[in-house]
Amino acid sequence: MQFRQQALAKLQSPEELDLPVRFARPQGWLVLSVTVVVMAAASVWAVTGSVASTVSAPAILTHGQGSYILQSPVAGQVTAVLAKEGERLPADSPVLKVRTAEGDSVVRTITAGRVTALAATIGQIIQTGANVAAVEKVARAKDPLYATVYVPAENAASIPANASVDLTVQSVPTQEYGVLRGHVKSVDRSAQSAQQISGFLGDNQLGEQFTKDGRPVAVLVKLDKSSGTKSGYKWSSTDGPPFALTSMTMATGSIRLADEHPADWLLP
Repeated sequence: MQFRQQALAKLQSPEELDLPVRFARPQGWLVLSVTVVVMAAASVWAVTGSVASTVSAPAILTHGQGSYILQSPVAGQVTAVLAKEGERLPADSPVLKVRTAEGDSVVRTITAGRVTALAATIGQIIQTGANVAAVEKVARAKDPLYATVYVPAENAASIPANASVDLTVQSVPTQEYGVLRGHVKSVDRSAQSAQQISGFLGDNQLGEQFTKDGRPVAVLVKLDKSSGTKSGYKWSSTDGPPFALTSMTMATGSIRLADEHPADWLLP
């Protein structure tokens, strides 16, 4: 009975045809406009945009030719140490004097370079083939530094030519001076063993350190130069650190990989 009365009342009342009809409130139009704009921007970005990914790995600053471990060709007792750590020597320079059963013998550098470590001391008994020094292959003080980044082997194929690299240098406060800039010069496509890394760096411990999580691939990075910094290289800050960089300094390299599109469009 109640529904019948409501229906009769509706029939008896005139239609309100002269009143304006409100389709949406102003707040609703605002929300709709924002939604449309966001969806349009997302659609354009999905087609033309890309996601930049990076890979981070341990690195070390060196000169491009690396180092070598100098080994004694004779057995005997060290009677004199003729070189100093940090000294730059030409090829065939004396490093140690060793007294053998046949007389005194001199251990000499193989190629020109800088002595980065001495493992022999006066009075020490050494055997043939013993490691007595590490020599970095650098002939001139102005030879440029490079960075070698030891990247996991599974990421090597994703590194494009000339990819940008940010290097967090261990001896440089990042918050104050930023990161060192560089670009990929070459990528070694074969994974390296601890022995290969030790031979290049002239340090057995570094070979073990860089291979503790597996055999990595060496990525050679050319540092971006800058005439406006003390180090002579480009930093994310304006001036960079107020001192020069030295070889065999540890760092962490962040390499930009090839850009990837975030989504694939499925057409009907």
